[in-house]
Amino acid sequence: MGERAQETLARVTSCFQTLVRVTSCFQQLAASLGSSADCDFLRQEITHARTLATNIADGLSRHLTRLLSDRDSCPAGPAGSAERRALERVWVHFLSGVENFLRDLRKAGDLIGRFPLGQQKDRRSLVNTGCLDGVVGVAARAASIQTPRLAADEDALHQEAGLQQHLNGLEAMMSDMQLRVPVAFWSVEATQPLCGDVPDDPEDDLEEALASLAAAEPSACCRLGCAWS
Repeated sequence: MGERAQETLARVTSCFQTLVRVTSCFQQLAASLGSSADCDFLRQEITHARTLATNIADGLSRHLTRLLSDRDSCPAGPAGSAERRALERVWVHFLSGVENFLRDLRKAGDLIGRFPLGQQKDRRSLVNTGCLDGVVGVAARAASIQTPRLAADEDALHQEAGLQQHLNGLEAMMSDMQLRVPVAFWSVEATQPLCGDVPDDPEDDLEEALASLAAAEPSACCRLGCAWS
């Protein structure tokens, strides 16, 4: 794989890893909805996290769609085939990650509807879990994540867009990607672990993670190869 191909792959991989971090923070924040840890601050941070995740997903989807729908973007020969397989693998895992994010968005929307916080009396309906810590730390982690260059501009997605608008936009984005990019999902085994999973410690430097991923050997358990080889 040439230097330009490696740079392209590093860019999309970095963007995907950032998306995983943001959606993980969103999932942790949303887990406190309807509990004694729920508050206006939590709702604001959830809005920030889903907006950031939507912007990143939108930008990455456009970039991947352009790369994979343009057959001339990858050079001919073994090197070009390896580059395309690597990008296709990121594409498959990206769609899987967005599916999980959509599931969390729907759950969050349901809980927000069941537990409104418009008035002080609404707090009486919250479930007393006894857990009040952790929200600030997760929110700080989400706020510290740098927006990748491939992310869509905030103005393009309207930063104040509602949850349902984000849901509709992501669903339309996925449908468009699946129609425009012919990738064989069955070439990636459902039980195969995702190569290059984000470390458990969210404070790990993303560049260090990418360096270790770039040094990894290709996975032999799938036909598409490994996007992080």
